[in-house]
Amino acid sequence: MSKSQESYNKKEKEKKRRKKKLDKLERREQRKLEKEQGGKKTFEEMLAYVDENGNLSSTPPDPTKKIKVKLEDIVIGVSPMDDNPVDTVRSGQVKFFNEEKGYGFIIDNDTKESIFVHANNLSQAIKERDMVSFEIEMGPKGPNAINVQLT
Repeated sequence: MSKSQESYNKKEKEKKRRKKKLDKLERREQRKLEKEQGGKKTFEEMLAYVDENGNLSSTPPDPTKKIKVKLEDIVIGVSPMDDNPVDTVRSGQVKFFNEEKGYGFIIDNDTKESIFVHANNLSQAIKERDMVSFEIEMGPKGPNAINVQLT
């Protein structure tokens, strides 16, 4: 006696393929029926309105809740910057510094943020708990301290 050439997996795949084909035919027939029954929507039925909260609605908005906006109040783009000069020099305390590897971190006194510092950006040698002044520059991985000096 020989075994059947079709395995269980092949039979299951064939069943799924047939079911998919039948479902597709049923959807096609359903679309035909809707088309014949006048499934088209009128223009008014297709309209959508936006209410005062910005949500879509099928009813027109209430004209009494309409808000007047002056053209001068609309700001396009970035808001204007203050002309006040920003103090770029900051102060902080050295939290950690590895002399062998040449990097460390400084805690900014204002923001209490930890800022990376590399030995190439030092004007003098520093060690842990030294008070320093520095400038911040954005590097590829975040803020870096540059022009670091002891205070």
